[in-house]
Amino acid sequence: MERKLDLIPLLDYIDPVTLDYSGWTAVGMALKLEGYDCSIWDSWSSRDSRRYHSGECARKWETFNGISSGIPVTGGTIVQMAKDGGWRPEAESRELEWDDEIGRRDDLQIVNAGWIEDREVHIPDQWNPVQQLISYLETVFEASENVGYVTESWEKEGRYLPTKGCWDRTAGELIEALSKCQGDIGAVLGDYNPEAGAWIRFNPLDGKGCKNENVTEYRYALVESDDMEIDRQNAIIRELELPVACLVYSGGKSLHAIVHIDAKDYTEYRQRVDYLYHVCQKNGLKIDIQNKNPSRLSRMPGVTRKGQKQYLLETNLGHESWDSWKEWIEGVNDDLPDLETMADTWDNLPELAPPLIDGVLRQGHKMLMAGPSKAGKSFALIELCIAIAEGRNWFGWKCAQGRVLYVNLELDRASCLHRFHDVYTALGWEHNSLKNIDIWNLRGNSVPMDKLAPKLIRRAAKKGYIAVIIDPIYKVITGDENSADQMAHFCNQFDKVCNELGCAVIYCHHHSKGAQGGKRSMDRASGSGVFARDPDALIDLIELPVSDSLRKQQINKATADVCARYISQHDMEDEVSQDDLCSGKAMIDACKRLLPHYLSNIEKDIGQMEKAVQSRTAWRIGGTLREFPSFPDLNLWFDYPIHRIDDSGALADINPDAELPPWKRNFDRKKSPEERKKERSESLETAFEACKIDGEVTLSAMAEYLGVTEKTVRNRLKEHKGFWIDEGLVGTK
Repeated sequence: MERKLDLIPLLDYIDPVTLDYSGWTAVGMALKLEGYDCSIWDSWSSRDSRRYHSGECARKWETFNGISSGIPVTGGTIVQMAKDGGWRPEAESRELEWDDEIGRRDDLQIVNAGWIEDREVHIPDQWNPVQQLISYLETVFEASENVGYVTESWEKEGRYLPTKGCWDRTAGELIEALSKCQGDIGAVLGDYNPEAGAWIRFNPLDGKGCKNENVTEYRYALVESDDMEIDRQNAIIRELELPVACLVYSGGKSLHAIVHIDAKDYTEYRQRVDYLYHVCQKNGLKIDIQNKNPSRLSRMPGVTRKGQKQYLLETNLGHESWDSWKEWIEGVNDDLPDLETMADTWDNLPELAPPLIDGVLRQGHKMLMAGPSKAGKSFALIELCIAIAEGRNWFGWKCAQGRVLYVNLELDRASCLHRFHDVYTALGWEHNSLKNIDIWNLRGNSVPMDKLAPKLIRRAAKKGYIAVIIDPIYKVITGDENSADQMAHFCNQFDKVCNELGCAVIYCHHHSKGAQGGKRSMDRASGSGVFARDPDALIDLIELPVSDSLRKQQINKATADVCARYISQHDMEDEVSQDDLCSGKAMIDACKRLLPHYLSNIEKDIGQMEKAVQSRTAWRIGGTLREFPSFPDLNLWFDYPIHRIDDSGALADINPDAELPPWKRNFDRKKSPEERKKERSESLETAFEACKIDGEVTLSAMAEYLGVTEKTVRNRLKEHKGFWIDEGLVGTK
């Protein structure tokens, strides 16, 4: 029968000691169905010395017909059991699937089997057998601990097997007797068969037996390999720096390493032995996994076996404890860069990464944009995508041209695509480089960032992006955003994307609750301070309060601009003065005089422009930069759907709310009822226009924008009479 996968090596990852009866029989059924011989199952079953009985496998084998409760037990059962035991299929020759994890070289692989040199095992001609055994006992046991040992053996099919032996004497008693035996070990332990050798148990016993339940301290485990050259075993054991208490030559084909496990109980012992064996196998040491039991016998040093010395080669090599070794094994292959000396690079400095955004961010670095709700952060990032794709300016900063990926986590696909179209149109730019923009729409499919990062890297690996923009990150945050260590792990995922793709990563996050004007820009982002301190550039938006007088100035200028456009289109610029161009009223009068036939169109455009000005919000951008000098605060108008720089300087002297003096915040002139009503009406219209950013306008969104309850908004809308309300949605009549 042809088999796609050799199941025999997989049995090394399945310990029969840990299986119940149904699990044990399932292995046998699967082997028989896949065409293996009963001897394979029998050999594997013998690893459970407590429950194994000769001939039982053969009798049970005959009853297997490939069906268990009507369901065939196949080789897949063994594959799954092996995976549960730590086995992983080889994947070097297979192409990665989309959802495969990208992994670095196995963290537990320390030894390069192709380069390690064998290390010769030297057994001297002259030795002191008694001292060998005393050294072993002194190293492995406390004086008061009972030692299990076997000198009697019996022969089966040409092999010498140990009896149960003795366990009623302490290490101290044995050492004292050996010190007085004048070289006759047999006088102390009993004579042994020189063809068979002798055995010793490496964990202390309770003096009542020699089974696992009689072990009093789970201190050591046995590492042994019968399938490798002795010198290669020696080299790998030392290269792995195993915490070996005693290293013994067995007098046969293997070394016996008595390795520190230092477990508090049997459960931890099994876990640690599995880990130890897994590390050894990962590094080319072919372990005999039937030696896992804590009551296992090992070869006793100081005796001979078929003319070969069972010899204690060394004590206390490698690490001194399990904990120090495990910490080392997991840290030695950490993929961190090597140390370098400044003297070696002083005259040969590496090239700095070129700027992505001039004066703000380099390619391959990270940038965070932070701001409150309704700041138009997503629109700002879409503007940045377009600026990079076209090689244009963003907020006045020149951008490098190249491919960019926009990871959309919040908007539905149609809304996202429409936004790009609307922003392009509002900017008035030619869409010459649309092929430079890729969009990954993940609304409803987002996953935590530590899972998203490898998936993103796989999809973007060959695209040549110079920037990846992730909007917004609250959708993919892993852990508590107020926890510094958890957010450090989260932010490390951005580093992985930067390093693997060689591109900048730009992402946005929201402000914490409360007034922000009195805070530094780096302290406004919600959550741990890691957010603000991790990126190479922080761009922060804070809203500026727009007074009625400033709003009127903006309406006046917008009115004048509309009229000036019509007059310019009809080549009548000479008919108006420079003073007229600054006055909305004067320009309307000029249009009435010069363009009476177009007056209705002009008035319609002025009305639309007034609404747009009413919905404008004002913003100030501050920044904290790692690679460049800080820049002066930048003032913007968010004129849906784009941000425009305030070239007039009208916003320069405005302070955020929290920075206004108390007398100005709390003691404004008392307004008349008419003024308050008008102010409420204008604020409703402004809120409605601002909330249209998200598509449908809801009561809750307007309440959030205005900072009042939904009930208050509902009452004001009814008072205004220009709006309708239907099941939480708001529209104009």
